[in-house]
Amino acid sequence: MKTKFINGVSSSPSLSLDILVTENALQVQPATEEDCGGEPDGADRPDPDARRQAHLWCREFLHGAWKSVAEDEFRIAVIRGGLSNKLFLCSLPDGLDTVGDEPRSVLLRLYGAILQVGAAFLTGAEAMVLESVMFAILAERELGPKLYGIFPQGRLEQYVPSRKLDTRELADAGISAEVAEKMAQFHAMRMPFNKEPKWLFGTMDKYLSQVMRLKFTRESQLRRFNRLLGYDLPKEMEMLKSLLESTRSPVVFCHNDCQEGNVLLLKRGRSSDKQKLMLIDFEYSSYNYRGFDIGNHFCEWMYDYSCEESPFFKVDAQAYPSKAQQLHFIRSYLRESHRGFGGLSEGEQLELMEQLHVEVNRFSLASHFFWGLWSTIQARLSTIKFGYLEYAQARFDAYFQQKKIWAV
Repeated sequence: MKTKFINGVSSSPSLSLDILVTENALQVQPATEEDCGGEPDGADRPDPDARRQAHLWCREFLHGAWKSVAEDEFRIAVIRGGLSNKLFLCSLPDGLDTVGDEPRSVLLRLYGAILQVGAAFLTGAEAMVLESVMFAILAERELGPKLYGIFPQGRLEQYVPSRKLDTRELADAGISAEVAEKMAQFHAMRMPFNKEPKWLFGTMDKYLSQVMRLKFTRESQLRRFNRLLGYDLPKEMEMLKSLLESTRSPVVFCHNDCQEGNVLLLKRGRSSDKQKLMLIDFEYSSYNYRGFDIGNHFCEWMYDYSCEESPFFKVDAQAYPSKAQQLHFIRSYLRESHRGFGGLSEGEQLELMEQLHVEVNRFSLASHFFWGLWSTIQARLSTIKFGYLEYAQARFDAYFQQKKIWAV
């Protein structure tokens, strides 16, 4: 999964920089840490200390049948492990009935090294508290997995039998409409976090400053990096800021990373005809511009991060949603978010849809620019095998291509 954003509840863009430049992301880890719906890895078992502590947490937080389970009967398996989190599936033994409404299986999430990274304004612990508050609120509003327990080292969550979407599935009309509805529900929420959209431009400024100070020594990297510098990125940044500042886009509570890896397709028996999907990975949600959230989602239609050969991603510029596909998404979004939209005339509906269409495509430029800068920094800092400079080039290629259409 491509876990790129930081917890936007910070009022300081410096938190974005501190965490993002150390995050190994873009679905190139051997394990995906945010996989709420993953399957256990039977070849990997937790160490005895982790098993003992997990057993204790389940006993104390879940009660019911869990309270009577001996440690040697307690079932635990590794789902995924990574720098950000380690995930375990904890289950009651077969044949043991529940006492009340306690779950038979839960997801144990242990925070990892990345979430311990401090920042200028928030410590790692403070960031985790804010993220946990967000998770709890979303769970109560039935917009995310249930929360069963929380402690300094991690939390117990609902285990959701499901799978993540593939990139190509984002173009499915039914899936696209439901993603739009889910995003509209997100945007409608009032959350107890800083409502100033400071991090987008603030973080981009910090990224650009870092990019301009980077040094590469390998010839292949230096050649690609110099090509990027040839774009006169500071001038481009100012042009982009000017364009977006003149583009009206409401500040709403955004998911900020609504890509295929963060959308679960619920398994049969847990979904209805109208509710087949669940959004996950809320730790990077924040108040931000509506246009960026939707535009960033549209950009993700182009990129497939599941490739096993260098540069470990594929880009298909033709996969960017057509105007008809965008308007299909936008209509579903406005039906959910705009009170009275259904009562408007066809002409009035189309006018609102066209306005939003322009808004999101202009902000899609920010998505390309943002992740182009981010990936350039990763090329210097990350030890993960991934074509970061190639990806940065792909994002800037898309930026300049779309700029011809929308920067007018």
